[in-house]
Amino acid sequence: MEKQRILVVDDDPVIGLSCKRILGAEGFTVFTVEDGEGAIEKVSNEEFDLVITDIRLPDVYGLKVVQESKTIQPKADVVVITGYPSLDDAKESIRLGALEYLEKPFTPDFMMNVAKRVFDKRGWILKKAYIDQFRDYVVPSSEMDNLTVYYKDGTWARPVQEGMWEIGIDVRNFLAGGQLLYVDIMKSLKEVVSGETFAQLISGGRNIITYDINAPMTGIVKSVNSHANDAICSLLKDHLSEGWFLWLVRIETIK
Repeated sequence: MEKQRILVVDDDPVIGLSCKRILGAEGFTVFTVEDGEGAIEKVSNEEFDLVITDIRLPDVYGLKVVQESKTIQPKADVVVITGYPSLDDAKESIRLGALEYLEKPFTPDFMMNVAKRVFDKRGWILKKAYIDQFRDYVVPSSEMDNLTVYYKDGTWARPVQEGMWEIGIDVRNFLAGGQLLYVDIMKSLKEVVSGETFAQLISGGRNIITYDINAPMTGIVKSVNSHANDAICSLLKDHLSEGWFLWLVRIETIK
């Protein structure tokens, strides 16, 4: 099998060298650049299967790299990784054709998983160790059978212990609108209020569809699923056949 060619765009040379070492050891051919213009020049002259770019670069905004990469090489997949996620950037990334919009850590191991996920979509098989890491972030359907006491329009809630509830979504409910790409949970979320929006889903390709996720009950937020977007990417590849139920927040109910 021909080696897949990956371009990593990050202004930290240590990241670049580490990616070459770790991704290269996995059989990928890796190239690195430290700025956006260098990345655009690279994709103008060479073919790549995957471009992984930071969004904050020293010369241009990372979305320009996305736009130019998809214009020059439409068949190449582009993944945006940022330490400063925003709903507007996520929407624009999707509109420009990015496959995924993910929050850092922008580490070599993290990018290795991203690369494997992307190429698995083209027929590669992921290691079981990669699949297993999402078990804590999804809920198997077998666990939902007799526990779900609320389900409406793809949003569910279930008790996990006395006074504690888990609120989440059934990913399948939103697939009809296109490929589900990003979930945005409100920053610094301290509590959820019944009937009020606490998260949004962005679904679709160039036609963006945004869904408001409303809380089915009121409570104090105890934990947030910080790996929700990573889990969604895995769910869409259907590796977790039972894991279509994704939890977003765990709350303590207010008496």
